[in-house]
Amino acid sequence: MDWLERAANLRQWSRDGARAPHKPLLLLYALGRFQADAEDELQYTAVEADLKQLLAEYGPTRGTTPAYPFHHLVSDEVWEVRTDRGVGSPGTGVRELRASGATGRLAPDLRLALRREPSLLGRMARVLLDLHFPPSLHQDLCETVGLELELAETVALATPERRQRDRRMREMVLTAYEYQCAFCGYDGMIGATPVGLEAAHVRWWALAGPDEVDNGLCLCSLHHKLFDKGVLGIGDGHRILVSQSFVGRSPAAREHVTGLAGRPLIGPQPGARPVAATYRSWHTSQVFHGIPRPAPAA
Repeated sequence: MDWLERAANLRQWSRDGARAPHKPLLLLYALGRFQADAEDELQYTAVEADLKQLLAEYGPTRGTTPAYPFHHLVSDEVWEVRTDRGVGSPGTGVRELRASGATGRLAPDLRLALRREPSLLGRMARVLLDLHFPPSLHQDLCETVGLELELAETVALATPERRQRDRRMREMVLTAYEYQCAFCGYDGMIGATPVGLEAAHVRWWALAGPDEVDNGLCLCSLHHKLFDKGVLGIGDGHRILVSQSFVGRSPAAREHVTGLAGRPLIGPQPGARPVAATYRSWHTSQVFHGIPRPAPAA
């Protein structure tokens, strides 16, 4: 059984590019718990709050319950659920999972494979991270679920359908925005080398976002992270959106985040394609959190 292929092909709800990372998030959480204690069973009532927070922070903007992936991941044969009555999930009802004493854990064959080949855990985690989340969130997500991955771990899936990144993307985007952050104008260099500037995908590459200039932004490291976390977005007229869910009381937070609300993007240079409306709309519906703050009074 190829566990990497199984991790790469979890059955997920899909419609018009909508994000549905519920199963990958639960599987990452379970891998983290297995790494800490291979014998640990995850009682639904004990992990429900953890899973709810994980979905709120890294899941889609629409609300959902952790009961759905807890039940449905069984169908992918990487997860099992037991209740007071034995093997099998009682369904997606929160009350039923609580009342039946439901517990979940990695499937027996997967647990055996992970014991025989410890490096498999890291490779499975890399598959899930690469296919469902942008690189800027990988380390934070690993820390959240308690996964410790070696930096040297790599993933090489031998599947003809696997997309290859365009290595020119970073240079094309940074050039289009003249090596300055489109949100704040930061343009730091060490000699002739930009430092702290990154090419951000508006529609995530993991979710079919192309390596094209009109799907990219040159952002400083701070604003790239905030953009991928849904704190920042791009609205009509290519003006910056700032989520009302963000709270920052310091002068630095006001200057670098909340004070950006309503400002126009910096760039791209004349002749370069600005962010396309279809990618802006995807980010607003799938990543940006909550309601935008009004622009400060002039």
